[in-house]
Amino acid sequence: MPARNAVTSGLPNSKVRYSKLASDDDGYIDLQFKRSPPKVPYKAIALATVLFLIGTILIVIGALLLAGYFDIEDHRDRTIPVLIIGILVFLPGFYHLRIAYYASKGYPGYSYDDIPDFDD
Repeated sequence: MPARNAVTSGLPNSKVRYSKLASDDDGYIDLQFKRSPPKVPYKAIALATVLFLIGTILIVIGALLLAGYFDIEDHRDRTIPVLIIGILVFLPGFYHLRIAYYASKGYPGYSYDDIPDFDD
């Protein structure tokens, strides 16, 4: 009698080997509960670094303008907006850099998953 292959019986030819499960198996394997190492979001960390640096520069410039270090008699009304924009740019950059630093050092409760990733 000729050997039957999977194609003649209507099943696709597959090279997958199957084995019988143990009778006390509950259907779960330990591997499915292990977390894979988190992917480092380099683009998001680079953006946070840029925001942090721009915010720091704007805060320093705004503070120097407010202190009168730069002599700008006709544009005094631009001092406070420079400070506000500097603070608004600095805060998210600092926040995400702090999370990235603590995640890289392995502190409990901090993970790269907490930083939004732009690769979606």
